[in-house]
Amino acid sequence: MADVTRRFHLRHLRSAPTSWVSHTVRGAAKHEGTGLSFWYRPLTAALSEVPVDDRELPLLFHARTEDFADVTVQATVTYRVSDPAAAAGRLDFSIDPYRGTWRGQPLDQVAGLLAELAQQPALDLLARLPLAEALTTGVARIRQSVADALAADPRLTETGVSVVSARVVAIRPEPDLERALQTPTREQVQQDADRATYARRAHAVQQEQAIAENELQSKIELARREQELVEQHGANTRREAELDAETQLVAARAEADREEVASTASAERLRRLAASEAEAAWVRDEARAAGARAVGLAEAEAEAARLAAYRDLPPAVLQALALKELAAHVPAIGELTVTPDLLSKLVGRLG
Repeated sequence: MADVTRRFHLRHLRSAPTSWVSHTVRGAAKHEGTGLSFWYRPLTAALSEVPVDDRELPLLFHARTEDFADVTVQATVTYRVSDPAAAAGRLDFSIDPYRGTWRGQPLDQVAGLLAELAQQPALDLLARLPLAEALTTGVARIRQSVADALAADPRLTETGVSVVSARVVAIRPEPDLERALQTPTREQVQQDADRATYARRAHAVQQEQAIAENELQSKIELARREQELVEQHGANTRREAELDAETQLVAARAEADREEVASTASAERLRRLAASEAEAAWVRDEARAAGARAVGLAEAEAEAARLAAYRDLPPAVLQALALKELAAHVPAIGELTVTPDLLSKLVGRLG
């Protein structure tokens, strides 16, 4: 809307670039155009403002098809005021000179006119189409029909309104009827989904079978390798036992040979030792016997010499020597009285 400001008893109007403004005083046009800015007296000024930008008009209306099915049409019409002077002459686009607002609702009148003009060709076309055809091919046909009808309507031309485009967004039946129409498609989609599910399950079963077979083959191969491992381990153990037995046998034979050699050497050494000891004992015995013989001969010779010495001695000397010898072999005697009689008896015994 126009921007109106006050300065004493005057008013200043400033319009938007997309608004056409007309200023008339006593039937004479003072200002006319888009994007204007001017001063005026509100008591004598007649102002009109017409938007010249493109505007969208959404439409939603009901219709009935050839087979008596109710449908809802959703469309949009884009329009603009191409001749603002004609529009201002046919519709009330006047604004309040004090506030700058429209006194009426001119755009609602334009919207009502466009809605009536757009609905009529759509209703006529849908009345000649069955529901299925209206839902499948009706959008393009209704769009073309509405566009042609609005472009050729003389009232829009006289009002200065031109239609830029007409679009049909959707044609929809009642909810129950729409669900019924969707049932075959839904069933077909469900069947396709079921087939896909069955195919996926079948493929999964095949994959599981293949996996199970692979696992079974793997287990069989693992068992075979374990068997080979056990057999190889047994063969290795048996071979180790044989090698150990052979090693022990060789060691036992070597030990027996060593013991036999040692026994033979020991026996020989013992024999030699026994012979040496016997010979040494014989030599010792011989030496001992020779010594004993020499000692006996020496003692005999000494005794013979002693006896030879005693033989020439007088009796008295012999008695004295005898007493001396006796005294050497008797215990100590404190006092001894020897009478001639006792001495003569003793000598007699010694002689």
